[in-house]
Amino acid sequence: MAIEPKKHAMPAQEPIIREKNFKEVALGYTAEIAREEANRCLNCKNKPCVSGCPVNIDIPDFIAQIKKGDYEAAYGVISDSSSLPAVCGRVCPQESQCEKHCTLGIKFEPVAIGRLERFVADWHNEHSTALPEKPESNGLKVAVIGSGPAGLACAGDLAKKGYQVTIFEALHSAGGVLVYGIPEFRLPKSIVAKEIDTLKALGVDIETDVVIGKTLTIDELFEDGFEAVFVGSGAGLPKFMGIKGESLNGVYSANEFLTRINLMKAYKPDSHTPIRCGHKVFVVGGGNVAMDAARCARRLGADVSIVYRRTEKELPARKEEIEHAKEEGIEFMFLTSPVEILGDENGNVSGMVCREMALSEPDESGRARPIPLYDSDYTIPADCVIMALGTSPNPLIRNTTEGLETKKWGGIIVNDETGLTSREGVYAGGDAVTGSATVILAMGAGKQAAAAIDEYLTEKHS
Repeated sequence: MAIEPKKHAMPAQEPIIREKNFKEVALGYTAEIAREEANRCLNCKNKPCVSGCPVNIDIPDFIAQIKKGDYEAAYGVISDSSSLPAVCGRVCPQESQCEKHCTLGIKFEPVAIGRLERFVADWHNEHSTALPEKPESNGLKVAVIGSGPAGLACAGDLAKKGYQVTIFEALHSAGGVLVYGIPEFRLPKSIVAKEIDTLKALGVDIETDVVIGKTLTIDELFEDGFEAVFVGSGAGLPKFMGIKGESLNGVYSANEFLTRINLMKAYKPDSHTPIRCGHKVFVVGGGNVAMDAARCARRLGADVSIVYRRTEKELPARKEEIEHAKEEGIEFMFLTSPVEILGDENGNVSGMVCREMALSEPDESGRARPIPLYDSDYTIPADCVIMALGTSPNPLIRNTTEGLETKKWGGIIVNDETGLTSREGVYAGGDAVTGSATVILAMGAGKQAAAAIDEYLTEKHS
């Protein structure tokens, strides 16, 4: 049978409809489409796609189960390696990971691995109400700081081995960036809740409204009987440009804007914490967070432009997110950088001074370096400016933990193989170590640290 050269398209809401609601954009494969897409897989013996997966899912095996029509068996294969299959099937950048290594991709489009993972996870969530059995306890307590993807992955793997795991979450709801950072139209919060319920069934306890470094310190966790600690607190400290006018009303960090939209439901008419962004919104940055902020502002009824100092070629956001943003009417201002935000007599944003940029030699990231054209400044009216320039780890944990070594910019220094920090029994992973990265890379770090913690405590008690 001839192989289809292109992956099957993902059914989705029409742009003219979805730009006015927060419902999920991608609608998911049907069983028929999933089987047809699975049949494109060559089932390579050397499994190159697995090498591109940070959590090492046996991709050809789960796809083989889809071919058979045994979707629950496919889910079993995925869940052996991943604690968050329905999440990863939606938000992982498969195009730069597993699908990048797909043999079929040499000649044709690669197999739509991420879409198949989402289909399997959604099928399981729709058809199965069974929760995993809680393993027998080994009596050893491990603390996990942060309930984002790194913390959830670490907690899940340790719970499966019988450890008594407690997750300490600073916010009032578990899920970390999955609930406060990623919009409902990309990742429904009911999906995250379902994944967390699975971890709770394994015996994981989650304590919310606990700020480690204020409510408790890492030293106090050890005093309370925890024998190891995993720091997966993410990178929630937003970056700004340092230009005049950033303190005006109507200037947001993308973190604040998305948290109020996603976690606090500021888009709802009856919200207790409404967010008003006015008619004209500018989002500064070019990553996935910038796309998320822009698409949220669009759904609030604003005219939205993304301001990026390089060209479209250098945009770091996923191709799919860029395409969706364009389809929803969001404009892009390339080779442009703000140099000042203007305000009115009441302290509200009224405009923005922009400067044209040109590209020079590549910088340390390998991308062309933007250089300003100083005689090119111009002013445009604005009601709201959202800074989506990246984030760094909050200094609270490093400032309250004796002997915890960090990099100048705040990332915790770890052993790359184990996630062990400079403190015995303290491990770290995810954005708290690397700065802003992907969900799946954070999960991979959490799983790596869980294996190291298990080895450490097994040896300690042998």
